[in-house]
Amino acid sequence: MPPTHLSLDTLVGWLRGLPAAHELGWSADGRVLLVDLDDPRSQTAPEDLPDLHTGLAAVVVGITDHRAPLTHPCAVVCDVVLARDDPAVDAILATVDRTPTASVALAMLLRGAARRAVDDGLLAESAVYSALQSGPELARWRAANPPRARSPEGPPVQVDRSGDVLTITLDRPHVRNALDTAMRDALVDALALAAADPSIVEVHLRGAGAAFCAGGDLDEFGSFPDAASAHLVRLQQSVGRAIAVVAERVTAHLHGACVGSGIELPAFAGRVLAAPDTRISLPELSLGLVPGAGGTVSLPRRIGRWRTARLALTGEWVDAPTALEWGLVDAIEDPAAGGVTRTGTISPIS
Repeated sequence: MPPTHLSLDTLVGWLRGLPAAHELGWSADGRVLLVDLDDPRSQTAPEDLPDLHTGLAAVVVGITDHRAPLTHPCAVVCDVVLARDDPAVDAILATVDRTPTASVALAMLLRGAARRAVDDGLLAESAVYSALQSGPELARWRAANPPRARSPEGPPVQVDRSGDVLTITLDRPHVRNALDTAMRDALVDALALAAADPSIVEVHLRGAGAAFCAGGDLDEFGSFPDAASAHLVRLQQSVGRAIAVVAERVTAHLHGACVGSGIELPAFAGRVLAAPDTRISLPELSLGLVPGAGGTVSLPRRIGRWRTARLALTGEWVDAPTALEWGLVDAIEDPAAGGVTRTGTISPIS
């Protein structure tokens, strides 16, 4: 479905008195609304802009020539704000065309992220994720990618304590530390040790092998007995919450591929260090899902909802220097160069 080009004034009119979907002439599946934020004919002052509320079932992409798009005074009414010539525009259009329901659900979920406490955010994310698990977009992906049988494995997580330091290592290197239910449960148990023992003053989260974590184990996607039960288990066994409880003591060490949960979970940590070869991506929309490991909670707290939406809606890869510039990681750590080589602070404009 092609995008709809809107003036800022028209978008504001819809947000103030949203007409029925049939009056807009577009499908309930949602679509992309492209809004020219630099239209000189606009009569709406930035201080008069309404909230971008969840009643608008579409992905709102603001387009501008502004030198720093995210600082545009009208960014607040957009899900994503991009420079006019940014190739991300085409990538977003393609994603929404392939998985419109998941894409619009993500945009609507992120609009309220800043107002939610961690537990409230995890609840909202899991509810949306569970609804999409029963949807046609995931079913279509699963039919094209049947799960593979796996041989029994050893412990998925290694836990080592040395004095007041606890090191938790993801240990499924043969699948790039893909997060399955066994690893999830082991991580929750390991982090519970730190929560229960204040004498543990440092917790280091690492990944064995070539990658920190390549995301959720795709062979388990869609294998839940029912979406409602999976929702309850996901909340009870939340690794993101377990990290958040002891966040001020946790340092996550990233390297290689950090995909999906491989960045959603570390983003809860108080400090995130990235090796120079770190590459980050949020590909869940390609499966017909939203991030489900807490990414709509942890990432907006570091990089804001606009950059979080961009990552998910484009599926693009972000390298370590970009992640540092955004505030997604706190420093680049290069052991070959003697340790931390570059540090940064979380960007105030995200």
